Amino acid sequence: MEMTSARHLAEVPYYAAQGDECALFEHAARSRLPLLIKGPTGCGKTRFVEHMAARLRRPLVTVSCHDDLSAADLVGRHLIVGGQTVWSDGPLARAVRSGAVCYLDEVVEARKDTTVVLHPLADDRRVLPIERTGELLAAPPEFMLVISYNPGYQNLLKGLKPSTRQRFVALTMGYPVPEVERTIVAAESGVDTATAARLVQLAQALRRLTEHDLEETASTRLLVMAARLVASGMGERAACRAAIADALTDDGETAGALDEIVRAVVGDR
Repeated sequence: MEMTSARHLAEVPYYAAQGDECALFEHAARSRLPLLIKGPTGCGKTRFVEHMAARLRRPLVTVSCHDDLSAADLVGRHLIVGGQTVWSDGPLARAVRSGAVCYLDEVVEARKDTTVVLHPLADDRRVLPIERTGELLAAPPEFMLVISYNPGYQNLLKGLKPSTRQRFVALTMGYPVPEVERTIVAAESGVDTATAARLVQLAQALRRLTEHDLEETASTRLLVMAARLVASGMGERAACRAAIADALTDDGETAGALDEIVRAVVGDR
């Protein structure tokens, strides 16, 4: 694997490692193995993939999966151009041809028949059959398939099939420990360390909250958003209300309870 220069590292998107995830990614890339990343919303999965693709000097193709994502959306389809029928590669085919890192974000949101097209790419074959053209597209050594999902959203209708899951090396990510999260918030927003520390303290309090029915808790992403509002001159409490409390719930009573926690941690700043 190509060595990474200090100058190149300076151009890589910022990411604060939580453990040995960077080494695991590098080993998977070197071994031509696909990677599955599990973790809650806003914990840094996408930034991690962006960081590693840049660090390894590989192009990155990102697909945000959704309920209507079809196999043709990934692989490609025939289009009418100038009165003629031409084939147009989808993002997955483009990534294979170019030797890119292909990142499918929240893959369980895609239709189940869509994820089946990943199987021949995610095992020893490393090929993408394009049925509509008859082409069998072989992945070059540089190609890497990465998928992610939030285990908290899994249910009987939206889960990853064992036949898919067992083709991937798995990495579980969580929210960073407080000292790392403080570094991330300060670096990503420009606020001082004291402000970053209060925001992380707030997140810790909200993540311990169990009496309110919240689908998600305060993510690192929300902390950075609040910190950026503060850095722009907004008051801390107002920033936390807008970027965190009101972002977590539509229920007025619950939002009021969250705002009380905000006030208890950051005061009336």
